[in-house]
Amino acid sequence: MSVDTRFPDAEAYAAETARHAPGEAVDLRAEHAAVTAAYQNRVMLDFNDHCLRLAVFEGPYRWHRHPDSDELFLVVEGELEIELAGCAPVRLAPGQAFVVAANTVHRTRGIGRTVNLTCERQAARTEFVDGPQDAAGNDLASAPDSG
Repeated sequence: MSVDTRFPDAEAYAAETARHAPGEAVDLRAEHAAVTAAYQNRVMLDFNDHCLRLAVFEGPYRWHRHPDSDELFLVVEGELEIELAGCAPVRLAPGQAFVVAANTVHRTRGIGRTVNLTCERQAARTEFVDGPQDAAGNDLASAPDSG
């Protein structure tokens, strides 16, 4: 499995702390408008034992799973495709949400610049994996990497 250095490793992803404290109003529009990088995924808030992340990106993320946490996606801007190992991809438009169950191998793909909110367990364990392949070792992803 090759490592894409545009993205954080699993330890850095899990170690990130919330940028805003409980009781603080957060302007999510201003937060995502300020992002100029091709990829940014930040913890905005912690609540109970979960966190709210703001992700801004374009193109595919890496195949991975969260063994101990469901992951809820809510699209704010753009279109988000969620590829699930062994299933047809799900495409979400602004205002649409989808939950990836814990331990499900998946990857997200921003169709153009995409902004989404994600809720998952704080410090959710992430395991990066090779994408699904057929018996001959051919990639079974629904679309080729474009990023």
